[in-house]
This record gives sequence, C-alpha cells and structure tokens, in this order.
Amino acid sequence: MTWLNMGAIAVALSIDAFAVAVAAGVSLKKVDFRQNFRLSWHFGLFQAAMPVIGWSFGRSIHATIEKFDHWVAFCLLALIGINMLRTAFGNEGQAVQKKDPTRGLSLVLLSVATSIDALAVGLSLAMLSVSIWKPALVIGIIAAAFTLAGLRIGEKLGSFSRLTNYAEGIGGLVLLFIGFRILYVHGSLAFFAGLF
Repeated sequence: MTWLNMGAIAVALSIDAFAVAVAAGVSLKKVDFRQNFRLSWHFGLFQAAMPVIGWSFGRSIHATIEKFDHWVAFCLLALIGINMLRTAFGNEGQAVQKKDPTRGLSLVLLSVATSIDALAVGLSLAMLSVSIWKPALVIGIIAAAFTLAGLRIGEKLGSFSRLTNYAEGIGGLVLLFIGFRILYVHGSLAFFAGLF
C-alpha cells in the first residue's frame, strides 16, 4: 500500500473526528492544553487501534461486524448529542454546569464512535493481505492532527457571542448529523424511509 493511499484512507477516517472536535471546541469555548491532549490522544489512539483490532479478526467476522458497526456509532453519537441538546435547552434560565467532552465516559464514547469505521478498514486490509502497522500509525497521527485542528476551529467559533448561548446545542446537533450521515453512507436510512 502506497503512502498516498494510506494518507487518503486516514483523511477519510479522520473527518468524523474533526467534526466532533469542532463541536467539542464550540461547546467548551476555551480549550486548554490538557483538553487538547486528551481528545487528540484518545481519538488518534482509537483510530490507530481499531484497524489493528479489525485486521486481527480478519475475514471470519467481517460480515457480522459490517452489519451493525454503523448502528453502534450512530447510537453512541446520538446518545451524547441528545444529552448535549437536553443540557443546552432543557434548563432555560438556570445556570448549568456543562460536561467536558474531553473527560470520562463522554471521551470514551466519542473515541469509539468516531473510530468504529476504522475497524472495517482493518478487516478490509486483512482480506487484501496488507500489513496493518504502517497504515494504523498513519491513521492515528492524522486523526490526532485533525482533532487538534477541529478543537482550535471550534474554540474560535465558540468565542462568538451569538454562538455562546447555543454552543452546547450546536455541538449536539453536529453529533446527531454525523450519526445520521454514518447511517446514510451505510444505506441504513432506507429503513426509516420504509416506515413513512
């Protein structure tokens, strides 16, 4: 596999991490060094580890995981997104202490949700008999870089006074959008269309 191919795969996998990082930056408004490090480290680590895990399982479970991986990502993103919307709009007129998305369970859920597509990439590389170590390293580094860039952009956007009051809600909507986009890419929105 060429460096160009590895870079293209890494960029494609990092788009969700970037968008979630922007939402986190908007929500936080002020991002310190520890928050930058935590989010970029975890997103990069999970993006690098998931292809290795997928590659290790190989062909035997590819069909099984492929059927539901996008639903797992959607549910995790929807859970956090809905919670952010509830926090933003559910307690009008009250001072609410907002959760830091770079800590605790939120950090783990976001890391898994943004990296689950990388699991399928690892499975695909196993089928092609491609070594996983270089692609995993490239994917992890690019995901960490995209996360840092997303946090910085989100922090800048969050500093605008008009966005300040709605930052948490905007972040929640972004996460829900990413979740639905994942379902759309995997062709799973046809399920909802059949209900109406």
